[in-house]
Amino acid sequence: MHPSVIGRVLGQLLLLFSVTMLTPIVVALIYGESTVPMFLLAFAITAGIGAGSWWLSRHTRPDLRTRDGFVITVLFWLVLGTFGALPLMLAEAPHLAFTDAVFESISGLTTTGATVITHLDSLPRSILYYRQQLQWLGGIGIVVIAVAILPMLGVGGMQLYRAETPGPMKDSKLKPRITETANLLFRVYVVLTLGCAIAYYLAGMEPFDAICHSFSTVAIGGFSTHDASLGFYDSSVVMLVAMVFMVLAGLNFALHYLAWSKKSLLSYWKDPEARLYLLLLMGGGAVTVAYLYFTQVYNFEQSLLHGAFQFISIMTTTGFATADFGSWPTFLPFFLLFASFFGACAGSTGGGIKISRMLILGKQCLREIYRLVHPSAVLPIKIRGRVFPERVADGIWAFFGAYLAIYYFIVLLLLASGLDYVTAWSATAAALNNLGPGLGDVALNYSGINDFAKWVLCAGMLLGRLEIFTLLVLFSPTFWRS
Repeated sequence: MHPSVIGRVLGQLLLLFSVTMLTPIVVALIYGESTVPMFLLAFAITAGIGAGSWWLSRHTRPDLRTRDGFVITVLFWLVLGTFGALPLMLAEAPHLAFTDAVFESISGLTTTGATVITHLDSLPRSILYYRQQLQWLGGIGIVVIAVAILPMLGVGGMQLYRAETPGPMKDSKLKPRITETANLLFRVYVVLTLGCAIAYYLAGMEPFDAICHSFSTVAIGGFSTHDASLGFYDSSVVMLVAMVFMVLAGLNFALHYLAWSKKSLLSYWKDPEARLYLLLLMGGGAVTVAYLYFTQVYNFEQSLLHGAFQFISIMTTTGFATADFGSWPTFLPFFLLFASFFGACAGSTGGGIKISRMLILGKQCLREIYRLVHPSAVLPIKIRGRVFPERVADGIWAFFGAYLAIYYFIVLLLLASGLDYVTAWSATAAALNNLGPGLGDVALNYSGINDFAKWVLCAGMLLGRLEIFTLLVLFSPTFWRS
């Protein structure tokens, strides 16, 4: 491992991130707000420390190893979460304490969408924009974006890409060069964002809200510029636009590129993961709609609209709300949170365990059942006619086991901090699945829970965003042996 090259890369990435603190200044100038000096100070602090870290190791140019990539990825998310909290602490409103500011920053960057801020409607628009921008940057992964730039600065990027990319298939690339792969992913991300913003505007949102909500929709983040989230608009058209883009953002971005390059929608249906994802959305949405209707919560039209919207929002781990789903009949809130464990597709901006892993786990369970009847049968797992590597399948089982162990460990920590079981269980699901909304004391926001619980949930959000092993590997003695 090379501490100097790690410091150099972190410095460069911090410098890149500091530039994003200048864009809210434009918003502040447009709306005549007094937040410009605060953002300039946050920029200066972040850029200064980033430049200092780069300067101290500027002559170091060794190749980046896989081990270095893991360290940089974890440290960068920790550092980014801390420096991203600066504007939220320095601003007169919301003027958050350190713990709350870091919680909000990490929640945004990990696209969790859990918030400690209330009275969003009265906040300066530059602050609202900054929160949405955090989610947009975190959605595609600031590290994945950076690998398209770092080679020009003399640093290779494949190790970072492998450490950061969500999902079990981390070594697949769209193009031979990692820079080209990152560029293609970024282009898909930008096109979806632009399309979503235009659609929101045509649906009746003002330009500012359309842009901000497109950031959080495509990032599958869930932050809003209003306390009532998308329910503020009370518009079925806005809800339909959100549903379409939440579904699209939950699909593998590489699959988007493949479908667009071939100009065929069949590419989505031919992909086993995408097909299962769409079937689960339709099936779970139908159950939610039917339960709302037959328990007489809404009439049929409202059940169809709110049920489908809320199920898509929760399963894709976006976290938007148009109604207080926690007050729905007891079965539905837990059913919705259960769906968030499936999450979105690998290679998307969504959270959860991921549909691809669930697909493989399902096939393995069926294989073991078949083996009980035919003990000597050779039954390889196949995806699209190809034999799935046993090593990857073993890794998925290890991930699933680690996920469950960490999940209940976090629940126990939250219970020990004084939270009730429903709050602890749902908050853990919301953090580890990068979902956002929970039940009980965190149904509306997380401002009422204690600081210890917030730090535990910050760790859960990072574990979920980095898919557990990227962070856990740093605690392995083997990792630190030369």
